[in-house]
Amino acid sequence: MHKDYLKGVFFCLVATLAWGGMFPVMTDALKNIDPFTFTALRYSIAGTVFIFLLYSREGSDSLKLKHERILLLWALGTAGFAGFGFLVFWGQQLAGASGALTASIMMATMPLLGLLVNWVIRGVRPPIFSFGFITLSFFGVALVITKGHIADIFSTPQNYSANIPLILGALCWVVYTVGASFFPKWSPYRYTAVTTLLGLTSIFVIVFILIGASYIKLPTAPAVIAITPHLLYMSLVAGFIGVLSWNLGNKIITPMNGVLFMDVVPVTAFTISTFNGIVPENSQILGACITATALIFNNLYQRRRMLQKANVESGAFAIRRI
Repeated sequence: MHKDYLKGVFFCLVATLAWGGMFPVMTDALKNIDPFTFTALRYSIAGTVFIFLLYSREGSDSLKLKHERILLLWALGTAGFAGFGFLVFWGQQLAGASGALTASIMMATMPLLGLLVNWVIRGVRPPIFSFGFITLSFFGVALVITKGHIADIFSTPQNYSANIPLILGALCWVVYTVGASFFPKWSPYRYTAVTTLLGLTSIFVIVFILIGASYIKLPTAPAVIAITPHLLYMSLVAGFIGVLSWNLGNKIITPMNGVLFMDVVPVTAFTISTFNGIVPENSQILGACITATALIFNNLYQRRRMLQKANVESGAFAIRRI
């Protein structure tokens, strides 16, 4: 059991390290291509690898979806891959040079967003202390995106329009992660492959609509050549290895524990961005630390409540036996 838990921790750590690198990588890629077409190319490659892996491990029967909740799978795939891929990297593009730092810290809000999603889906209301941690977490995020000038949010709200798609993108990934619990008998390989494939249908429909509306243009050959290294990293490292490791890890240690590792994402992104010459300001580092602290304390608080509840139920069971 202990070995399995450590394996789950390892998978989640691999995923978040891979994702921490994707925001600095996208900083360069977005100079040559729009985030929508890039997402379509990225998950086309990753999805193909997922399907081959699933087929090799579980056979052709794993690709048959008869009697399965296809609409739910499609919705989860759309949220996880179209929603996350489009919104987060569009928001990063809107945020400009500091987009990688802003986007990465937004990902650290996922554990607390998870509490809200769990409340909506399962009716489990977060305790009052958790609401306090949620508030503290978003205060830290506000410090990062405003570089310490929080009052500017109200005086110049147009400067922070990028944060709306970023937070919605993070919410999409939380929904996708929690959604795996609706398919407890499925392996992480099957959940990942099938949702990616179904999510791609939404991705291509949206991309074709955007092209038809002249909002985006098909990338030129030189642009595709320029983004090839970025595309390989995003599809094979952040896409294939990252997403699969994430689903494998959360299957073992549960989403409540897995999302704790999202705090690794901004740390990795901040480190890589520093090497690229984009140094976070002190207020941004402070904001990241505040968000991380809120995340950790909330997780510890939730664990304590669960332990107390388990002890009470165990005691009640013992009394009934007597």
